[in-house]
Amino acid sequence: MKNYRYAFTMVELVMVIVVIGILTAIALPKFAAMSEEAAISKGRSDIASIRSGIITERQARLIKGDPSYISGTALNTGGLFAGILNYPIPASTDSSHWNDTATSDATNTYNYNINGTNVGFTYTRSTGIFDCTDSTATYCEELTK
Repeated sequence: MKNYRYAFTMVELVMVIVVIGILTAIALPKFAAMSEEAAISKGRSDIASIRSGIITERQARLIKGDPSYISGTALNTGGLFAGILNYPIPASTDSSHWNDTATSDATNTYNYNINGTNVGFTYTRSTGIFDCTDSTATYCEELTK
């Protein structure tokens, strides 16, 4: 007869499976929350870059003697925010992405998608302000902190 002293017992294997199941039950909700937090962080970064680009473009225009802000059409020539960013943002309706819903040159509107929820932003040419206009959105305050 063979000696099986070095093998695992069925009870030990079941206990390992139970412990792995408990760890998975704890980790999955945390992982889902991290996905949402990552989308919010990306949105904050994008918003800061967009606002900085608008200010930089405004300063360049002031130096040239032009007191106007960048137009809505120039803002998006070649991709979203291509007029103010070195690397335009690709438009998409997926989570953590921007899409353009502009209706006129004076006011451009955009949506930032977080897990299926669109948060509205508007660029107003007359003031150069890029801000969240969707006051009912749960993420508006989180993105503009």
